Amino acid sequence: MAYRADMASSAPLGSIASRARAWRDSAHLEICDALEPWAYGTVRRATRYPGYFDFNSVLVEQDPAMSIDDLVDFADQALVGLAHRRIDFDVVAAAERYRPGFEALGWKVMRLLWMRHETPPPPGPDLAVEQVAYGAVYDLRVAWHREDFPTEDFGAHYPDAREVALRRGARVLAVREADRPIAFAQIERDAQNTEIMQVYVHPDYRGGGRGTAMTRAAIVASPDAQDLWIVADDEGRPKQLYARLGFRPAWTTIEFLRLPGTPVRTAPGPERPTRPR
Repeated sequence: MAYRADMASSAPLGSIASRARAWRDSAHLEICDALEPWAYGTVRRATRYPGYFDFNSVLVEQDPAMSIDDLVDFADQALVGLAHRRIDFDVVAAAERYRPGFEALGWKVMRLLWMRHETPPPPGPDLAVEQVAYGAVYDLRVAWHREDFPTEDFGAHYPDAREVALRRGARVLAVREADRPIAFAQIERDAQNTEIMQVYVHPDYRGGGRGTAMTRAAIVASPDAQDLWIVADDEGRPKQLYARLGFRPAWTTIEFLRLPGTPVRTAPGPERPTRPR
């Protein structure tokens, strides 16, 4: 396994952003069995989990001097044999220049905001939260997956997701109504870091403050973490909720994903994004 630990990034050494990046990279070091440097970053592969997008991707850690077609061609070679393609950018300014081209190609775009917990959450209503087994919230996981990836088979992904989560020491908190889980949060940690990986409330029970209470419960369950992280869609509403609960922006990344079955297209004509002139 090769890994370029000194690769330049948009996160200054010693900064909060650098610590967020180190936490993210620790998961890849643990789960991926192939981490190979390339000219502008790292190719990450987890051959045991070929359908797990997070652990099978091309990471761009420097502004690449290549056209979008060349970048996609490189991803095709680096991720050969996989049904999906994913390219993750640590350099947001560069990613935004490529974004229109990837959207034209039918790729999904996600701008992620890494947030660190810095101030105690304000008081609020509590829910009866309990720790449960990973599989106890299976139906909620299916519902969430259908919202985000309606064409993808969750049954095929679930065994890999469960195995990876348990390898990462995942804890699951849930709220029940009529003895049925209606909301959950998943937490993963190491000796110093904790991340609230998932917070989900069933659509039939949204709007009553359960998402806020579920996130607050996950914060309370992580009292000794040096760094407590949560990742939000930078273009969505949850980051405002997390800010009210004491999380502050730390780092931004962008993911480009071509789902399995997406028609392969060519970037349009002379206006396709290239390295800025």
